[in-house]
Amino acid sequence: MATRASMRSNKGRDTKPELALRRAVHALGLRYRVCYRPLKSVRRTADLVFTKAKIAVFLDGCFWHGCPEHHTVAVTNATFWAEKVRRTRERDAETDRLLAEAGWLTIRVWEHEQPVVSAVRIADVVASRRAAL
Repeated sequence: MATRASMRSNKGRDTKPELALRRAVHALGLRYRVCYRPLKSVRRTADLVFTKAKIAVFLDGCFWHGCPEHHTVAVTNATFWAEKVRRTRERDAETDRLLAEAGWLTIRVWEHEQPVVSAVRIADVVASRRAAL
């Protein structure tokens, strides 16, 4: 029961790292869609989407997406969790490929990255992409 309660408490959106990144991007004057599907035909939701510039930003959690710096191996049910992270990384790669094929640019940010630094990187990409339109 405790595991189930723990898993149910994991938020799908509006996490602390996500809110910090959104605040930092917004402070730079950028406006975006939140928790939005860039491609309606694909069941994948980006954390920030710049529709006209066709940029999708994903904020990846270190545990769930297998961060090379901070990912920790689960002690309990290690095989299950290793497989789950492997599948998540495969899905991330497939998402990036599908978006690229449709003319979208994907930006991936790790949850441990500084929000302000990530926001500046996002703003630079958005500005250059908008200039090319």
